[in-house]
Amino acid sequence: MSGVLGDAVRYLNDPLSWTGPSGILDLLGDHLWMTFVAVLLAAVVSLPLGLWLGHTGRHGSLVVAVANLTRAIPTLALLFVFTAGLGLGQLPTILAVAIFAVPPILSNTYTGVQVVSPAAREAGAGMGMSPLRLLTAVELPLAMPLIGAGLRTAAVQVVATVSLASLVGGGGLGLIIANGIATQRFGNALAGALLVVVLCLGLEWGLALLQRTLTPRPVRVAGPSVRGTRQATDA
Repeated sequence: MSGVLGDAVRYLNDPLSWTGPSGILDLLGDHLWMTFVAVLLAAVVSLPLGLWLGHTGRHGSLVVAVANLTRAIPTLALLFVFTAGLGLGQLPTILAVAIFAVPPILSNTYTGVQVVSPAAREAGAGMGMSPLRLLTAVELPLAMPLIGAGLRTAAVQVVATVSLASLVGGGGLGLIIANGIATQRFGNALAGALLVVVLCLGLEWGLALLQRTLTPRPVRVAGPSVRGTRQATDA
């Protein structure tokens, strides 16, 4: 194991490993691009649906069913299905992991709106807010911590799963792992795995910081019932 670890360190310390069309930086760019597009696609579908279902308070069973269904479908199976229909490349990976990203975004958005204090809704309605204004000015800010957590979870899951892109010619950091295993250069494979782990941890930390920055301060420091009434009054 120490020899494999030493090979991994040497691979990462070699400047040639970082440059060129198959270098770490190039593969990292592909990896981040596929992650960004996949999470964006999942968010475009899940956020409006979760906000609407949470606001109306209906069809909660639909959210559970959709979340459970997408969790139950193996991502690797989806990847090969899309590859069979679309060919090799990044697109099959993006579509497969986008479906994988739907459950945490959809369920957290729905739950975040659902658990908004009834007092906050009543205060907003008493001020003459329209349903849309109530959603955007009261419910959405109060739901932001849970929505942000869902997006963060989805992004970290996707950035790890995008490593499968190497199986269908999509590139990404998983290519280092796959090539290392195929050529029995297990130090290279370990180096690729470590890069993915560091990327996941860095993304988790960065998105957590962004979520805290975007969450209104009264929502961060107040309790659920108190912050709901306060936010509605401030709106």
